[in-house]
Amino acid sequence: MRRKPRSDALRNRDRLIEAARKILGQGGPEASLEAVARDAGVGIGTLYRHFPTREALFIAVYRHEVEQLIEMMAALETERDVPAALRSWLHALVGLVETKRGLLGTLAVTTTDDSKATFVEMSGRLTDAVGKLLDRGIEEHALRPDVTADDLLTTLYAVCYTRQPGPGWKPQVIRLLDIFLDGMTTR
Repeated sequence: MRRKPRSDALRNRDRLIEAARKILGQGGPEASLEAVARDAGVGIGTLYRHFPTREALFIAVYRHEVEQLIEMMAALETERDVPAALRSWLHALVGLVETKRGLLGTLAVTTTDDSKATFVEMSGRLTDAVGKLLDRGIEEHALRPDVTADDLLTTLYAVCYTRQPGPGWKPQVIRLLDIFLDGMTTR
């Protein structure tokens, strides 16, 4: 029987995830596992105790970011202005893609069957989350009835991944998404 992790170990894990998101997600020459540990206020051994592989760290950060987006969507479900709520959520999702791209480049993670299964699971959860808001927008005649959650997410990923990362990447992506969203609204 496994013991419940100590509270200080849980805090360290959370700080490591946040530091990895911030430092590795930005990429660049300063992005290293040592920098993550230093930013989290722990030693490199603590990082490896929590995340024995680069893939484990990547998956933990990715899962954390997806969980935050799902929580955000739950909070936005009661917003009166569905298109505005959808816009806010999609802008946050662009941030996740930005972090994911930075992490993949910095950590040089090769996807395994486990990570592929995680991506499929998380993608399904994101699709379900945005689907509920889309359905409400369609019911309220605020959004076109022929757009699905898959359409929306496919467009977002296409816009994100066809643009080269670098200065101005995020504003360009958000501008194109806003044009797409404007085309989805009926008002």
